[in-house]
Amino acid sequence: MKRYEKFADDIAELIRSGVLGPGQRVPSVRYASQTYGVSPSTVFQAYYLLERRGLIRARPRSGYFVNTHAPSPFSEPAVSEHVHESTEVDVSELVFSVLDSIKDPNTVPFGSAFPSPMLFPLPRLARSLASASREMDPRLVVTDMSPGNPQLRRQIALRYMVGGLMLPMEELLITNGALEALNLCLQAVTEPGDLVAIEAPAFYACLQVLERLKLKAVEIPVHPRDGIDLGALAQTLARYPIKACWTMTSFQNPMGATLPEAKKQALVELLRGHQVPLIEDDVYAELYYGQHAPKPAKAFDTEGLVMHCGSFAKSLAPGYRVGWVAAGRFAQKVERLKLMTSLCPSMPAQAAIADYLQHGGYDRHLRKLRYALEEQQSAMLAAIARYFPAQTRVSQPAGGYFLWLELPEQTDSLKLFQMALAQGISIAPGPIFSATQRFRNCIRLNYGSPWSEASEKAMETLGRIVRSF
Repeated sequence: MKRYEKFADDIAELIRSGVLGPGQRVPSVRYASQTYGVSPSTVFQAYYLLERRGLIRARPRSGYFVNTHAPSPFSEPAVSEHVHESTEVDVSELVFSVLDSIKDPNTVPFGSAFPSPMLFPLPRLARSLASASREMDPRLVVTDMSPGNPQLRRQIALRYMVGGLMLPMEELLITNGALEALNLCLQAVTEPGDLVAIEAPAFYACLQVLERLKLKAVEIPVHPRDGIDLGALAQTLARYPIKACWTMTSFQNPMGATLPEAKKQALVELLRGHQVPLIEDDVYAELYYGQHAPKPAKAFDTEGLVMHCGSFAKSLAPGYRVGWVAAGRFAQKVERLKLMTSLCPSMPAQAAIADYLQHGGYDRHLRKLRYALEEQQSAMLAAIARYFPAQTRVSQPAGGYFLWLELPEQTDSLKLFQMALAQGISIAPGPIFSATQRFRNCIRLNYGSPWSEASEKAMETLGRIVRSF
């Protein structure tokens, strides 16, 4: 990381944490240069970068000031009520209607689950794919079928190590995206009819997996800033025979919440006391905006009870469908389940990503991706402030690419979905994120596409529809 980028990150962190509030003056170029020991040129480069990210704004002959809408003055969404009952899941029809809405390329994809493909180094990946395919030993197609390409597993293990987590390669299994990893983990520790603790709101794919496997959900409230409610989870564990807990510990979809490290450790300890496996969905781990990646809950696992699932779909290669799981004590069972179902992901795709991780500049790409996403978040927050009712509550995550909006109580997000779609705008309505189809006045918006005139116009239209309720 260049010096001006590091300095820009330091100022961005002061803004995110509230030390520098909206409208406040940031340190002058001379003061910052003297205080932080950097050249005036470095300070100017940092401030230009922060301007491009929408965090600060220059005022003629006055200096630089924190943007009025960065961070925005919104209140946080409310924490959902803890429902003390298990629920059979039936959300697929709702989910499929949302997924269908983003197939039209002319639709503004605020309802999508993916960032824009334009943010990924697809031409460089294609070169890695061509090179890896030419050099691939044909025998490896069979011998590496499971647990996966050893070079890719080695690269993943190295990334764990850089983050302070030592994992043996033998624990890593390559899968067809993170969703297969999560499916396999759940199958390894449950039987039809079992109870699984999940988040409320939860990523709709989690609900669909439970529905397919005929499992029952027990919803645990999520705080929009620091994640799952451990008190409610403890009550649930004491009351019900929970067989697994599925949670996103960093940049949770849809709320964007991240558990602080101490809370992640407490979560692992709580589940260890009940010997309940934790299925950790960590697909957004690389999309953090600060200087340091958040540690996974897996880092605090001492008994192999945490199954950590990751993917390159959100950070590098959405179409390659390459994910993985570090399954702890369940590694062998998960691998055998995979052999009984899909055998292995594409061997050329695995080899391509292994080559890219080793030679393609993955960390450089990630820095650019994080900056782009943070800029786009700021643009969407500013648009919400301009066009949405003042009562709107909005999450403000420090990573990922989703915002969770709690709209005025009279808003029906399912009707809003249909009305917006008629205007060429896709959104994700709140009920698809709940086994009990709650969150009727909530929506999830995706800011993972480069901001454009069409994005701004869509937000204006969306705000106008919300105000019509």
